[in-house]
Amino acid sequence: MLFRFAVPGQHYQRNLPHQFPANTPIFFTWRLHGSLPSEKTTLVSRPKESAGAKFVRIDRCLHRSAAGPRWLGDPRVAEIVVDEIERGEHEFHRYKLFEYVVMPNHVHLLIFPYSRPDVLMRMLKGNTGRRANDILNRKGLSFWQYESFDHWCRSVQEVQKIREYIMQNPVKCGLAQRPQDWPWSSAHRRLQQRQARLVQRVADGAGGGD
Repeated sequence: MLFRFAVPGQHYQRNLPHQFPANTPIFFTWRLHGSLPSEKTTLVSRPKESAGAKFVRIDRCLHRSAAGPRWLGDPRVAEIVVDEIERGEHEFHRYKLFEYVVMPNHVHLLIFPYSRPDVLMRMLKGNTGRRANDILNRKGLSFWQYESFDHWCRSVQEVQKIREYIMQNPVKCGLAQRPQDWPWSSAHRRLQQRQARLVQRVADGAGGGD
């Protein structure tokens, strides 16, 4: 068992079956609706292609895609998604948040859920999709692709590997030199928090010398 929280195993099904053992961190990836224009061929598994290799191939296609929507590249929209992810842990206590990054056309998220993963994702995608469509004047239109990718972590080592994969996404795409330089990521938020604590310590020290 990786973590001490008691969360029952879950199973749900959309186009694909989704199964999660109890007490397991889960890696989610979801993308904008229509972000893979050639998805009928892109999403087909290749001979002897593992699920992990297929995921990496599709993720690279998303990085290179210039034809589909990139609404998450709009800072207003990206901030909505970041805000909702952060509130899910700190305000609503729906999960333990490990890592996330909001890319121009997709999102990576690693969490330890405290309730049903399908419910968490439905709320997260529903709330952010509605708010984003309001900003973009797209009311009534699909924002997110219906199906999401998910993967439950088998070990602590796999958790660390996925965290590193998420952090390095903007760097590998050429969007940032360092993970913490990308504004819509957990790496950047941690940097902001460290800077805020440093400023507070300096302020407390200055006040104590009066």
